[in-house]
Amino acid sequence: MTPLLAAWTDVSFVDPALLLLAAAVAAVLVLRRVRRSAAVPFAGAAFADETLPRTWRTRLAWLPEALEVCALLLVVVALARPATHERLPVEREGIDILLCVDASSSMTSDDMEGRRTRLDVAKSAAARFVAGRPHDRIGLVTFARFPDVRCPPTLDHEALTTLIGDVGAAAGDGPEDATGIGTAVARAAESLRGGPARARVVILLTDGAENVATARAPNEIAPLHAAQFCREFGVRVHAVVAGPAGATPDTRQVARMAEVTGGRFFVARDAPDVDRVYGEIDALEKAAFDEPRTRVVDRFVPFLAAALAFAAFGHLLRSTLLAVLP
Repeated sequence: MTPLLAAWTDVSFVDPALLLLAAAVAAVLVLRRVRRSAAVPFAGAAFADETLPRTWRTRLAWLPEALEVCALLLVVVALARPATHERLPVEREGIDILLCVDASSSMTSDDMEGRRTRLDVAKSAAARFVAGRPHDRIGLVTFARFPDVRCPPTLDHEALTTLIGDVGAAAGDGPEDATGIGTAVARAAESLRGGPARARVVILLTDGAENVATARAPNEIAPLHAAQFCREFGVRVHAVVAGPAGATPDTRQVARMAEVTGGRFFVARDAPDVDRVYGEIDALEKAAFDEPRTRVVDRFVPFLAAALAFAAFGHLLRSTLLAVLP
């Protein structure tokens, strides 16, 4: 009975065995009728001559008892705990991601598809990546000689997309024009440290090699040092080298950094390659979903309320309009 009821009404019983009490109610009623004895030693209304005219009171004499029986049966149903199972929303645990974009002057080279600059291609691909991940907190770090946290990880992707579009390259003849990859990745990892997400990712896009942390500058953070920070903080680094030259011996440090952190190293020689790489990273970094869950919602209150109403109405009729002397 319970599966059939659930199929028709989405209601099932938590304790269906208690429905057997309905049989006990029926048995008690039968025994009461069989063993009923006269309350007083003279004939009552039930033995009145059937030829006498029947009023509406005599026609409805059975109603109080029927209401009381219905009340008992509704109590049995309420005891069996009718309930529905409501499906809870599937929760998705987002990922904290920092886009780490090279903004050195070399990124203004217009050697990508359609004479677009490397930086324009990188910004377009990053914006599409952000649009495809509405549940993740995503931020932005740009760098040349020094890193600049333009936006910490956020769910305000509209504001983030605006900031991505506003990124400009460093002046080619200025003191800022260099490529400090290690410092930038370390800064990105620090921004992700302690975040609420279980997974933390840096996506580095550059067109060159580290030229700040060199043998002549031992105090600077090299890519492999940044990789150690990332591994300690539980941050994966996916590194993308963009530009026609592709991977070179100078980019081995970047490739090694990705490997040490558990990330991937990619080469993107043109605009379609950049989009393809972001698509691969998107596929790699899928957020985890909780198992589908439901909650039990008790629905016994209407049955109990109906039982009380039937019992009260039956008692009222028995003691007023439909009162019958034995």
